[in-house]
Amino acid sequence: MRHKALPPLPHPRIEVRLSGSGGQGLILAGLVLAEAAGVFDGREVAMVQSYGPEARGGASKAEVIISDSAIDYPLCTQVDILLAMNQEARDAFCWDLRPAAWVIVDSDLVTHLPTSRAVALPFTAMARDKLKRIMVANVIALGAISEFTGIVTRRSLERSLLTRVPQGTEDLNKKALSLGVKLARRYAGQPSAEDDQDVSADSI
Repeated sequence: MRHKALPPLPHPRIEVRLSGSGGQGLILAGLVLAEAAGVFDGREVAMVQSYGPEARGGASKAEVIISDSAIDYPLCTQVDILLAMNQEARDAFCWDLRPAAWVIVDSDLVTHLPTSRAVALPFTAMARDKLKRIMVANVIALGAISEFTGIVTRRSLERSLLTRVPQGTEDLNKKALSLGVKLARRYAGQPSAEDDQDVSADSI
C-alpha cells in the first residue's frame, strides 16, 4: 500500500523504460527503481528486462511499471518516461511514447533527439569527469529521473540503491545519485549554492 504521506501518481500507471547497451547497468537501475517504488514507497510495481545476445554492447532495457493499484499487465504500452543511454536505444525504443512523455538521454551518446522536448544531460561525462567512475552513469541518470518526475522519493531510491551496489561503493553511488539530482535542478533552472559547486556551468 502506498505510504499515506506520498501524493498519488499523475496517471493510474506510470511506465518507465530504461534503455541502453549491455554494460551500462540498466538492469540494475531498473531493479533499484522498482524496489524503491515498491518496497520503500509502498506502491505496486512490475518489472521486465531484456538483453541482446552479446554480454556487453548489445541492446539492454528494463521496463518498470509503477501504480497505486494492482497491475494487470506488466509490459509497457504507453511509455511515460524513457531513458536512452545511447543512440541505438533512442532509435529502437521510442516508438510507443505517451504524447507528453519524459524523454531523457545521455547528451554525449545520443546525437539525434526524438523530440525537441527531450532532456539531454551528460550522465556519462559527469560519471567520468566528476566521479572518475563511468560505471555510475546509470545512477546519475536515476537521480535525475527522480528529481524531474517525482515518481519515487529520493530517500527510497537511495535506500534501494545501497542494498544493491557492491560493498565499498556506497559513498560513490550516493554521490552519483546526488549529482543526478543536481543536474536536473540545474537544467530546470533551480540550482542551490551547493549544486553550483558540484556542477560546473559548462556541464549542460
